[in-house]
Amino acid sequence: MIREFRTNGGVVGGELADMQLLLLTTLDARGGCPRTTPLAYHQRGDRYLVTASNGGAAKHPRWFRNLEQDPTVTVEIGVETFLATARILDGAERDSAFAAIVARAPTAGVFQAKARRTIPVIELERKAHIPYARVQEFADCGLVDGSPACRDWRR
Repeated sequence: MIREFRTNGGVVGGELADMQLLLLTTLDARGGCPRTTPLAYHQRGDRYLVTASNGGAAKHPRWFRNLEQDPTVTVEIGVETFLATARILDGAERDSAFAAIVARAPTAGVFQAKARRTIPVIELERKAHIPYARVQEFADCGLVDGSPACRDWRR
């Protein structure tokens, strides 16, 4: 799906064809390599919200654990790629944002009912544009965990 997203300027087919999707790239907390995950998103002003629902599983997804260690992430939406800072919402702000998400995407509420945890809501704030060629260079190269190029991919 990631290759299809990048090849088609952010458009995918099949069951996800009607969803607003972005690609979120975090640095793996264990090996330091970039890890890319497709996620549904919701816009709030000039920021983007994603949920760490993990399909309603009892555990947080790995990408969430990665951004807890390093909140600097890369976001791809359509043909645009940018660095962002991830901020985990809490308290009333999280609850309000999650309620708005459920109003637009009821499946989020189904996942919350299934999960034995509070599903985190993450706000992504744009920081800087990244040339697409730079992102593609590392997406396609098969980096080895811990290699200097892997650790330095955002430079």
